[in-house]
Order: sequence, then C-alpha cells, then structure tokens
Amino acid sequence: MIFENLPTTPRSEELIDKAFSRAARAGRAKSGLEAQESMLQTAANILSDNVQNVVTAWPDFETVDPFYYELADAVLRRQGTFASEADDIEGDGGVDTLRQSLANLTWAGRQIKELHREYVSKLRRSNIDTARKHRKQAFARMADIIEQIEDDLLRVSEARDALKNLPDVRPDEPAIVVAGYPNVGKSSFVNTVTRASNEIASYPFTTKGVQLGHFERNRIRYQIIDTPGLLDRPEAERNDIERQAVSALEHLADAVLFVVDASGDCGYPLDAQLELRDELQRRFDAPVLTVCNKSDRSTDVDADAYMSVTEGEGVDDVLDMAVDAVGFEPDIPPSRRE
Repeated sequence: MIFENLPTTPRSEELIDKAFSRAARAGRAKSGLEAQESMLQTAANILSDNVQNVVTAWPDFETVDPFYYELADAVLRRQGTFASEADDIEGDGGVDTLRQSLANLTWAGRQIKELHREYVSKLRRSNIDTARKHRKQAFARMADIIEQIEDDLLRVSEARDALKNLPDVRPDEPAIVVAGYPNVGKSSFVNTVTRASNEIASYPFTTKGVQLGHFERNRIRYQIIDTPGLLDRPEAERNDIERQAVSALEHLADAVLFVVDASGDCGYPLDAQLELRDELQRRFDAPVLTVCNKSDRSTDVDADAYMSVTEGEGVDDVLDMAVDAVGFEPDIPPSRRE
C-alpha cells in the first residue's frame, strides 16, 4: 500500500536538536577553522537531508491512482485537526494542503543548502573568532527556517498517521463493492465469503467502518468491500466527505452487489431500497446487481439472485454471479514458443 511505509516525521525541535548536537560532536573531532566548517556542514546536511527525505518518501500525487487520491483527500478532509490547522496556508485541509506543506519542506531544504554555501564562503575568508561568529549566525538562521516549517512538519506527520492504515486496496485487482441499506446482511455476506482466507480488515473511515476482504476464484484474487456509512443512504443525506469517498469507489468498483431485504425486517421499505439501487445504477459505470438476501423469509422482489446468508443458501451462486459480471481476464504473457 502506497502510504503504509511512510517514515515518522520529526518535529522541528527534534530536528534542530539532532542537527546541532551532531554538529557539536563533529566540531570536537577537529580544530580551528576546520572544526567550524565541519560543524556547519554537518548541521546543514542533517537538516536539509531530513526534510527532503520526508518529502521524497511521499508518493507523487500527480501519478497516484485516482481511487487513492480521492480516498486520501477525503480522509484528510475528515481529519478535523489537519483541516482546522490549515487555515493559514493554501489548500482546504485535504491533499492540496498536504502538498503545500510538502512544498514548504522542499523550500526549507533548499534554503538550508543556500545558507551552507553562503557561510562556507564566509568561513574560509575569516579568522577563527570571526568564523565562530559566522557559524553561530548560520545556525541561528537555519533554526529559524526549520521553525518556519514547524506547522508543516506537524501537518505531514498527522497526514501520515491518518493514511498509513488505509485498507490495502489494489487498483490492479478486480473489486466488488457491496452496497445497500443497513441491516440487509451486507457485512454478514462479506464476512462469510472471506472467512476461509481470514483476510477481513476494518478501517474506520465512517462512523461504522469500511470493511475490505478477499476471496479467490480460478487463482485470481478478488477484493470485496463493504461500505456501511457510505452507500447505505441517498446522496442527499451524505456529507461532502462521504460523497467524495463514494466518488473514490467509482474508480475502483468492477461490479456492485446491491443487497435488498424484501421481508422488511431491516426496517426500511423495499421501495426506498430500490430507489437507492437505482441511484447507484445511474452513478456507477460498473454493473449493479440486485441480490435479495433473507430469501428464506421473502423473495417478493425482482432480483438477479436470491440468497440467505444465515441459512447458507445461494451465497456461492451470488459470488459466482459477481465474478462473471466483473469478467476479469488477467494479462498472461505470451508463450516463448509463440
């Protein structure tokens, strides 16, 4: 997953302390002008390298898959601290704000290098006392630059913490999205079909969580995503962040299983359930298949398939139908004999 291995982002005071303490050790190993120059170089390298390493560890958002871009943007917008502290810079609390903070770190790294070049030239034209004053002045200016990006380092750190545990959704693998009103059996279905592989994981994107599981057919791994809190109510009832998360799913879904409960036990009228299905059919380019769950209680709906998860009836048939709808054909390299 593209955000999984992002390194910890240092705080400004940690970075300054690290740079200057190592610079002091480097200076003790030498004497005279050489010691001052060694201290200057050590501090500059540590500061510039550390901030640049933070930047280069992040993916280039210009090339990130649209699913992950929009999902990351929605997660960062949802993160209240990240958004509320972004008022003083360009962006809106999402990916744009993160990118602005990363750009500020790049600026800081370049400024540190410029200061190093400027003061190396001064040191080499100075006596030892003047060189010491120049080195201290350089340290003060370097510390000031790092303090200027204190909030940016904090924002990047918070973004890393928010994104590192995103579900490992792989845009190159076929994905089946499970949708429908609450209590129709979506989560039970996902848990049932992924139980054998024990690969079910929950990410608290909404208040109820988004679940990701996997199953295999013909040696092909399929992703199956349960979306409580996102696709279980009409568009008008979703907030802006949830709408964006739905948009992210649009980039991902190869098929949508819309689960309905014709018995009414879920607490929602069948007409309302079908209206939500029709909305998703209009929105998603992927096929939207209607699945009647709790078929042991009622089948009073025109559906593509019928099942009862609790009774273990028709579950495999629904899964096979979804696989057929996806129609995934892996790229197989040509035989060497051809």
